[in-house]
Amino acid sequence: MSAAAPDTNGVDWESIVRRIKRGTCTPFLGAGASGDAIPLGSQIAQGWADEYGYPFADRWDLAQVAQFLAVVKNDSVWPKEEIQELFGGYAPPDPSQSDHPYSILAQLPLPIYLTTNYDDFLARALRANGKDPVEEFCRWTSRPSFAHRPEVFDEPTFMPTAQSPLVYHLHGRIDLAESLVLTEDDYVDFLVNMARAEIVPPLISATLAENMLLFIGYRLADWSFRVLYRGLMKTIDASGQRLNLTVQIAPQDVPGAFAAEGTGEAEVAAKRAAARRYLESYFQKMRVEVYWGTAQAFLAELSERWAAAGGS
Repeated sequence: MSAAAPDTNGVDWESIVRRIKRGTCTPFLGAGASGDAIPLGSQIAQGWADEYGYPFADRWDLAQVAQFLAVVKNDSVWPKEEIQELFGGYAPPDPSQSDHPYSILAQLPLPIYLTTNYDDFLARALRANGKDPVEEFCRWTSRPSFAHRPEVFDEPTFMPTAQSPLVYHLHGRIDLAESLVLTEDDYVDFLVNMARAEIVPPLISATLAENMLLFIGYRLADWSFRVLYRGLMKTIDASGQRLNLTVQIAPQDVPGAFAAEGTGEAEVAAKRAAARRYLESYFQKMRVEVYWGTAQAFLAELSERWAAAGGS
């Protein structure tokens, strides 16, 4: 591997490839997996903050800005409809782009994909690769509109396969506004209700407990990711967790996070190194192995190693 390649921090590629072959590896996708297809949450938040006069300093926090819009409009669904309109203005990734993260993931023989993304880009990529995906979302709230909507899990014999995989949206689907976990209130409700084991289907709980999870497109520094991870792990028997759980992190840090007036390059570099050591130590205690790099870089290397191992 060249000197310019990301630091994989000892990622066990052999185990990842083997578990893909066995169908016991499950990607868990965040916003960074979408690449340049749609704006990141921080970009959407800052655009809304400018447009609607958000008065606070945390203009990059989508949940906070969305909460502000819900209060100002006196309508909790309004920001969700707004994000539906926004997403409608962006085209999905071109299926012919074989190096796009979704295209690479869609080529793998996996039965289950988990995601906190609203979009249907992964399902589109799977269909472009000749598969027949099933999309489902988490019933994280007891809204009446969800109670009458059937779930794939209602069928006792339902079992996803590599040819007909399940794409499970924990934070809702873009085509159903009320399913979206978007505002600060939504996130609080989601985390509180997640403590009730019944909102996590048995198949998803078994996947969390028994499979290697590849978290793609999250930042270690995001508290929302850490809360989500710890909350999900608490819904399963800890004794069932695999010790070799692997997490891939997209951006290394937020631009400008360590910079300050009068701060030199050496001091900024030292702060970043210290932050990295802290985050690695934090996640080692959670059985999380860290790959430092982008989703695109991680999946490009995974694709090469999968092909070299005879995958198709």
